[in-house]
Amino acid sequence: MMVVKSLVRPLVRPFAEFFRREAASGIVLMISAILALVLANTDWGPARYFPAIWDQHLRLAVNGYALDHTVVEWINDGLMTVFFLIVGLEIKREVLDGELSSPRQAALPIAGALGGMLMPALLFTVFNHGTPTAGGWGIPMATDIAFALAVLQLLGPRVPLGLKVFLTALAIVDDLGAVLVIAGFYTTELHLHYLYLALGTWAVLLAFNWLRIRSLRAYLPLGAVLWFFMLKSGIHATLAGVLLAAAIPFRIPFSRPELLRRVDERLALLREKTQEPEATPRVISEELEFLYLRSSSPAQRLEQQLHSVVSFGIIPLFAFANTSLVIEPSAVRGLLSPLGLGILAGLVVGKPLGIAALSWLTVRLGWAELPPGVSWRQLWGAGILAGIGFTMSIFVTLLALGEHSAGTDVAKLAILVASLTAGTLGFGLLRTAPTGPTIEP
Repeated sequence: MMVVKSLVRPLVRPFAEFFRREAASGIVLMISAILALVLANTDWGPARYFPAIWDQHLRLAVNGYALDHTVVEWINDGLMTVFFLIVGLEIKREVLDGELSSPRQAALPIAGALGGMLMPALLFTVFNHGTPTAGGWGIPMATDIAFALAVLQLLGPRVPLGLKVFLTALAIVDDLGAVLVIAGFYTTELHLHYLYLALGTWAVLLAFNWLRIRSLRAYLPLGAVLWFFMLKSGIHATLAGVLLAAAIPFRIPFSRPELLRRVDERLALLREKTQEPEATPRVISEELEFLYLRSSSPAQRLEQQLHSVVSFGIIPLFAFANTSLVIEPSAVRGLLSPLGLGILAGLVVGKPLGIAALSWLTVRLGWAELPPGVSWRQLWGAGILAGIGFTMSIFVTLLALGEHSAGTDVAKLAILVASLTAGTLGFGLLRTAPTGPTIEP
């Protein structure tokens, strides 16, 4: 048994570290949302002016080109591009070298994600067909992985690692679906001149990849240019992050034997240096940094550098700005409107139903099997947790309904209520589900 653990532990440790980081960021995200709601709904001191902060304008001018947007627009259209860059890098990693890299591995989370997108959209449409809010069908389709993993973290060892991997892979496929929905259905006006410039910039980035240019200094400035052209084109600017991620090299430029040989050489050199009297910790640290740079890809390095910034900075700031919601009686009554009921039903009922149904069908057809140690009851619990929409659901709300429409506050409140309900129900089901033996990371 000890031999098995020693072999498995190095394989699951990277995922375990990712899980802990995402779970911790979910707690920060939760605190940000609660604080924003408290400040927006209190008359104490300067807090009464709090929601108005986000409507202040900031102007940026470079070489005759000027961008004038409100603070919340800079957050939603600018900083969130970095979030979508991370989403794109995670999707690329999982497709090329992760849980989605083989058909057998990918079948279950892909099926679950498809069911978890289609069923909520269908339920929302049932409630909103023929109404002015019918275009919001994409709102209940998404899963907030940070919040969902934060709930799993509270359950500790009661949750098998296979369930955490399944939910993470499902959420990544879910994010890809959200990106496609935003690009295909929430683009209101196209300016073809800027769109062609954006596509041309992306073609240059892809050419860099093809030419095996591996310096991030070649990609990131052009990524900023791509963002500007996307912003002007009418397609949501944040999708520039996903396009940039697709162009950044992911593969390590060495075969496995060559990589191991190079690592051995650097380690031998490091051992020699540590024997020298002048070998300070700084010298050793620089050698380890050099080894990391030579044995990792640009995509790996960028994801590693940005992940904490996004998880603990950008996403909590997005939540802080976009949940500055003054809860009026009309918004509470709006929970019983077609818009409110569509979101509640989509996230709380549609998500777990769609995930469980297509997952069961995929297993039944023999295309996949449940992860080791995971029961159907636990999969249902994960499906319910996937109903925590929050970040992406609020993001789609702003695209579908506008930032200042009458329905936006109702939709935000419905998302908050649905996410809280899904988190509570999912926690309760997983807390009482029987547990089997699992391998600890």
